[in-house]
Amino acid sequence: MDTEPIALDGFLEEPSVPGDLHGSTARFRLTVSPTDERTDEMVLPCNVTDPALAHAAIHDLAPGDKLRVTGHLHLPRTPDDPMWLAVTTLTVLETAPLLTDQAPDATAVLERYGPYLCYFDADTTEVEVFTETGQQVGTAPDPARIGTLLEAFEERQAAGGE
Repeated sequence: MDTEPIALDGFLEEPSVPGDLHGSTARFRLTVSPTDERTDEMVLPCNVTDPALAHAAIHDLAPGDKLRVTGHLHLPRTPDDPMWLAVTTLTVLETAPLLTDQAPDATAVLERYGPYLCYFDADTTEVEVFTETGQQVGTAPDPARIGTLLEAFEERQAAGGE
């Protein structure tokens, strides 16, 4: 264990879970993408042992929230040991966008890819992609082509278009 705390920003991809029967600890996975490129992404398991912070992590966080966590990184000592972050502070930087009316399309899923939101509908292979501010990026013909769509959008943005 390193003695210096580290701070990381990332997205909560799935709900936090209790780490024990009483909910006095919590566990979650943080997706960290320092460059917003998929190849640089890392999923980091996080543990919270402070009961008040664990309660907040379990009850107040939602998938898609952008978080800043501070804590101590525990590196594996053997191939069977996991790497994880012992979280000492947690701040919500941005809350996840809410779908206001989920009833009409119960087969749809909204997933976050770094600063992008992807709308998956089980009735079609197409994926609608938006920025986190709501700007439409475009439609990928299937999930395997989301990366190509995002690269083209970022090139247009860098060139000063749209």
